[in-house]
Amino acid sequence: MDYLIKAIAYDGKVRAYAARTTDMVNEAQRRHDTWPTASAAIGRTMTASLMLGAMMKGEDKLTVKIEGGGPIGAIIADANAKGEVRAYVTNPHVHFDLNEQGKLDVRRAVGTDGTLSVVKDLGLRDYFTGQVEIVSGELGDDFTYYLVSSEQVPSSVGVGVLVNPDNTILASGGFIIQLLPGTDEETISTIEKRLSQIEPISKLIQKGLTPEEILEEVLGQKPDVLENMPVKFHCSCSKDRFEAAILGLGKKEIQDMIEEDGKAEAVCHFCNEKYLFTKEELEELRDETTR
Repeated sequence: MDYLIKAIAYDGKVRAYAARTTDMVNEAQRRHDTWPTASAAIGRTMTASLMLGAMMKGEDKLTVKIEGGGPIGAIIADANAKGEVRAYVTNPHVHFDLNEQGKLDVRRAVGTDGTLSVVKDLGLRDYFTGQVEIVSGELGDDFTYYLVSSEQVPSSVGVGVLVNPDNTILASGGFIIQLLPGTDEETISTIEKRLSQIEPISKLIQKGLTPEEILEEVLGQKPDVLENMPVKFHCSCSKDRFEAAILGLGKKEIQDMIEEDGKAEAVCHFCNEKYLFTKEELEELRDETTR
């Protein structure tokens, strides 16, 4: 089962998050029919976005947008503080041969000429937006750079996805380690050394390590787990929302739909769910709108 943990270590000097996201990414793969390299890109983005969302509270939510200029196009992910994520890529059918490290070539798919932006909706009038240049295209390094540059927190982000021969997801997950103000040099160098020596995150997940065990591997000590939260792919779309969007088009546009097609089909970008509006339903909406 997919879940995320929030933890602290080294007497509260280090904050850490880790998640298993295999089922969540599998759901995205199934809904969008992503090919392996695209699956790795969307899966890494969803896992990192999930952990950023876990840093928020209550009804807060955020949107991550990655535009690296590569063939995959934009990757968009929404996450909230409750462990729910949804995401899509512009071009799901992107796949390349493995790179020199024998891994899925996410950098080639994402591109390295563009930006990673995070827009946070904290329930206030203004949104908080942080944006950084893409430095790697592998995404883990890019989210690390975002946290260090935009949120001023020394961090390390590891995200990984392994894909089965039939395109389903074998394993997916990740971690974020953050050093809090006042962390001593000894702790910093211990963690830096471990980070430079540990196996890739995807290998740890493949071995079946739990989020708790992943953090222990990274930190070199058993973390103190503060919270354990189930996580899932969840989309907030509904027929009512699309109805409101159609109403907003105005009488003339709705009448054109009725005359041209006699019906309308709306498709959600995030989950590929289709909503059909019959001629009768469109006529009701046309008569309802005041525009």
